[in-house]
Formats: sequence, C-alpha cells, structure tokens
Amino acid sequence: MRFDLYLARITWIGHSTVLIELDGVRLLTDPVFRPHVLHLRRVTAAAEPPDGVDAVLVSHAHYDHLDINSLTQVSGAARVVVPAGIAKRLRGWADDIVEVDVGDELEVGAVSVTATAAEHGRHAVGFVVTGSARIYFAGDTDLFDGMRELAPGLDVALLPIAGWGPRLPPGHLDPARAAQALQLLRPRIVVPIHWGTYTRIGLSRDETAPARRFAELAATHAPDVEVHVLPVGGSLDIPVEACVR
Repeated sequence: MRFDLYLARITWIGHSTVLIELDGVRLLTDPVFRPHVLHLRRVTAAAEPPDGVDAVLVSHAHYDHLDINSLTQVSGAARVVVPAGIAKRLRGWADDIVEVDVGDELEVGAVSVTATAAEHGRHAVGFVVTGSARIYFAGDTDLFDGMRELAPGLDVALLPIAGWGPRLPPGHLDPARAAQALQLLRPRIVVPIHWGTYTRIGLSRDETAPARRFAELAATHAPDVEVHVLPVGGSLDIPVEACVR
C-alpha cells in the first residue's frame, strides 16, 4: 500500500455553476452563463463556459439551474446527466442524455457519480462525485435527516446558502440551515454556492451578506469544517491523500 498526493480543483463560476476537476475528469454543474435570466440580472462579472467538459450534472429543471442556451455553449460535454423525467426537455439540444434516480451511479472517466436525494420538490437530485476525493454537490435542497448518511467520509461539500430574491421559500438552505447541514454532512471542507450572483431586477441589497453570515454560523455549529468563501470565478485547489493498493 502507498499514498500519493492528488489535486482536486473547485472553480465557482457563479450561482450553482461549479467546475469540478478530479482525477483528470472535468464535471460542470447546473451551467448558467447568461447576463439575464428572465427577471434576474447577473451582478457579477460575465461568465465564460469552460472547455473540455466531460459531463454536465443538472440537479433540477428550474430556469436558474437548467438553461438550454447555456447548456449548448458547453463544448466537449460527452454526457448530460439529469434527474428522471427531465430528458424530454433536452431532446435535440444534447446528444448524450442520461436520466438518473436517487441511488443511481455512473462512471465518468476515473470517477463515479451518484445521484442523491434532495428536498426540493419532484425531479430534483444532488450528486456525489467519488474518486481520489469525495465531493458533494447539493443542487437545491432543504435540510433533511437523510443528510447524515448521504456521503460518509466527505471531503468537500458544495452547499447552497441563499437565493436571488428577498425571501427564500421552502426547499432551499439559508445560511442558518446550511450551517446545520454541516453538522449532518461532516465534510472536511465546505464551499458555499447559490449566492451573490443573480438578483431580481430592481432589488438592491448587500449580496455578500449571506456568505458572511454562513461563515459565522459555520464556525459555531461546525468549527472543524474548513469554510472557503470563493469569489465568483475563484478556484480552490485541494490536496487529497489517496490510498493506492
């Protein structure tokens, strides 16, 4: 048995769009690059679609997570993975579409991707990516007890902490509930997402407030979890000690 040092990289492109690079595989979550999405406007720098994406992971079909225009800009995407019941919306827009239910697992290069439960109505999932590290992308979800068994030995959690309007409806995590989720998930590292990127047209507010509040609450509720608040477009390199037999 020997131990090698691998490197995972997380790049937050904005809102729920994250580029996960692990073991030579590039996965993109919920791609949305538009400056405007219906009644939302992007309040951060414009986003460019990354190249060489191996698979796109779509958590659910709400317009700020599944955007056909943005999806078609992702070059080199071998597969588009969506919750069961969503594929019909993408016919003619993507060539290789895979539907998944909770518990389904597929291989993408050297990593496996497992669909997980999400508390966000019908046709919503999260994803756990497993290779030399284990990374959880929650999509949109509320707090639920099943998080305790969702992903044991979790290295990184990509956790939503806010939204785009003045109020957050059920089915979402606000900073307080996201901090409570850390107590259930017990990741080594958390990167807050789904905040500070889009806001409702005409709404003026401090877009950085949710991240500051989450960091404060996480320090209280889960002090052993490293909180990395990234700027939109920012990356986090994660050294991973992987066991090789």
